[in-house]
Amino acid sequence: MLIVASAFFIFLFLGMPVGIVLGVAGMIGIFDTGGMRFLAMVPDRFFSGLNLFPFLAMPFFILAGEIMNRSGLTMNLVNFAQALVGWLRGGMAHSNMLASVMFAGLTGSATADAAAFGNTLVPAMKKAGYSGSYACAVTAAGSIIGPIIPPSTLAIIYGSLMGVSIAGLFAAGIIPGLLLCLVCMCLIAATARRLNLPKDDRRPSLARILREFRYSLLALILPVFILTAILTGFTTPTEAAALAVFYALFVGCVIYRNIGLRDLYQMLARTTLITGVIFLIIASASILGWWMTFNQIPQLIASGFLSISQNPAVVVGMMIALLLFIGLFMDINAALIILAPVLAPLTVAIGMEPVHAGMIIILSLTISLMTPPVGACLFVLASVTGERIESITRSLWPFILVQLVVLIAAAYWQPITLFIPRLLGLAG
Repeated sequence: MLIVASAFFIFLFLGMPVGIVLGVAGMIGIFDTGGMRFLAMVPDRFFSGLNLFPFLAMPFFILAGEIMNRSGLTMNLVNFAQALVGWLRGGMAHSNMLASVMFAGLTGSATADAAAFGNTLVPAMKKAGYSGSYACAVTAAGSIIGPIIPPSTLAIIYGSLMGVSIAGLFAAGIIPGLLLCLVCMCLIAATARRLNLPKDDRRPSLARILREFRYSLLALILPVFILTAILTGFTTPTEAAALAVFYALFVGCVIYRNIGLRDLYQMLARTTLITGVIFLIIASASILGWWMTFNQIPQLIASGFLSISQNPAVVVGMMIALLLFIGLFMDINAALIILAPVLAPLTVAIGMEPVHAGMIIILSLTISLMTPPVGACLFVLASVTGERIESITRSLWPFILVQLVVLIAAAYWQPITLFIPRLLGLAG
C-alpha cells in the first residue's frame, strides 16, 4: 500500500496527467500483489471501467451545451436574468448567479459555465464598474452550481459506478443547487452597499421582461424537457442527452441558422477532448479501484473512521472534511472515482440513504472547484480574464463560506436532498 501511495503522489507532484497517474499507480499495485499474472488483467480492467451504458450520456450533454452556447442562447439567458434582477444594487452580480442556474440546466459543467461567463459577463461587469477580482469571484461561485443542478456529469459518474439511481441523484441536486444560488445572492445583497456595487437607474418594464423571456424560451425549454423526461421515466439519462443534442442542433441550424459545418466540427472536437480526458481518468481509476477492492482498502478505511467514532454525525463531518481536503489537490472527477468506492461502505455502515450520500459527496467535491491550489474554475477564469488567482481567491472566500453552510445543512438535514427524490419515488 505504501508503494502505491508513494508512486501516486510522486507522479502527481511531478505534473503527470492525473489519468496517467491513476493507471500507473494501479499497475504498480497490481504487480506488487500478483506479479505478471495479475498484470495481464490490466487491459480488461481498463476497458471494463468504461463499459457502462450511462457513461454515454456525458458526451451528449457536453455537446448539447456546446451547441447551445455557440448558437447564442447563453446570452439570451443572461439578458433574461439581467431583466429580472439587474435593477437591484449589484444587479449584474445577481444576474450572473441567476444565469448560472439556467446555464447549469444546459451543460452540467462548472468549467463550461466559468469559461462562457468569463468571456462575456466578467468584461461586462468590469465595464459597469465592478472590480475584476469580484466579477471573477461571483462567476466562480455561480459556476459550481453546474455539477449540482441536473443534468450533472458527476451524478452520472457516481450513479454508474455505485449503482445508485441517476434520476434520483438528478432530483436530489435541484434544491441544493437553488440554495447555493440563493445564499450567494443574499451575500451579494448584504454586502452591495458596503462595496458600493453599481445598479441600473430604473427597473425594467414588464414589456422588456416578457421580450427577454421570449428570446430565452428556447433555452429554458431544454432543461425542463430533460428533467421531465428522466424523472418521469419516459427516457433514460442517455436517451434524454441524445434528444438534447437533436434539439440543440435543430435550434442552432434550423431556427437561428447560425451554426455551420465548421462550427459543428469545432464543437465535436472540443466535446471529444473534454470527454476523452474524463474517460481516461475513469478507465485508469478502475485499475486502481480493482487493486483497492482486492486488498479491501475501502473496508479498512471505513473501519478506521468508525474506530474514531460511531456517531453518524461525527462520521459525516469527518467524511466531508476528507472530501474538501482531497479536493484541494486533486481533479474532482478523479477524486470522485477513487473516493466513492472507499466511502460507500462507510455511508452504509452509518445508515445514510444512498442518494443522500451520493449528493453530499458530489456537493463536497464541487465546492473544491473554487479552492486553490488546483481549483479548476479559478484557473479557467484566470486564463480567460487575465486576473490573478490570488486576487480572485481573496474576493471568493465569503462565497465559499456561505456555500459551505449549504453543504453542512444538506448533510445533516436530509429533506434538502431527499424531498424531491422521495416525492417522485426515486429514493428510500
